[in-house]
Amino acid sequence: MRKLRIVFMGTPDFAVTTLDTINKSDHEVVGVITAPDRPAGRGRKLQQSAVKQYALANDLTVLQPKNLKSESFLEELKTLNANLQIVVAFRMLPKVVWQMPEYGTFNLHASLLPNYRGAAPINWAIINGESKTGVTTFFIDDKIDTGEIILQKEISIGKNESAGELHDKLMNLGANLTLETVNLIAEDKVTTTKQVVDDEIKSAYKIFKETCQIDWHKSIDEIHNHIRGMSPYPTAHTNLTTNGETIFLKIYKASMLRESHSNEIGKVIATKKELKIAVDLGYILLEEIQLPGKKRMPVAALLNGLKLSENAKVG
Repeated sequence: MRKLRIVFMGTPDFAVTTLDTINKSDHEVVGVITAPDRPAGRGRKLQQSAVKQYALANDLTVLQPKNLKSESFLEELKTLNANLQIVVAFRMLPKVVWQMPEYGTFNLHASLLPNYRGAAPINWAIINGESKTGVTTFFIDDKIDTGEIILQKEISIGKNESAGELHDKLMNLGANLTLETVNLIAEDKVTTTKQVVDDEIKSAYKIFKETCQIDWHKSIDEIHNHIRGMSPYPTAHTNLTTNGETIFLKIYKASMLRESHSNEIGKVIATKKELKIAVDLGYILLEEIQLPGKKRMPVAALLNGLKLSENAKVG
């Protein structure tokens, strides 16, 4: 059995569950690399990453390099004397870093590679209407998410499941898969598989604000998948026009009502309890929304305080 000295690299909450699982195992975490503190919120106060907060609470050594190629960082990393590095939701590593440890550097990715390489695999799996996804561990090479696969685990996606709900399931599944991978490396029992890429492979490129805009002319299923694939972050949005005013509207949760109608696409139909948008072959029923300067709320709360015009529409 190899004795492992692990450096863990990660930043958001998704990475904390994996770090906690490894830290509570029989393996030694000798250091944690995470993003520098960044100003956040209205007060622009410096905020520590979720991984840093966990590391400090558990007396783990923390490094926060701005430049992963700087001599000072590389020297600090060498002094940790790690023989394995684990990366979860961090940034691309230079070769000098990922080649450093004796047993290599592996990454946990929230998809079934080679599908959904990139920054937003959880969102795009739902946006594209997938019925399954999973997690993959692979050894890092000089490109993004292209290295040889170590292990994979598959999970189903519910028809109404949001990106946030899937995120939490994959977070726990990934933590367990990472520990399995570490145990294989410790036992020197790792076998890898090269990724096979073809024209059917789907990408998970970064999501921008314009990506979040809802196209109400798409199919009812595509719109529904778009909303849940963006929820709770970065959130699907649209412009609601009513009473001569245009309101920016974020939509967190919606459902589908399939029925024929003669309404114009984008027409808003409101009752005392229901707010629905006319789309091709049915309606999108809004359930949870957010107005500018307000908190996320059920649609019923919005309808209590907002009177919509007869010709209200979205687009």
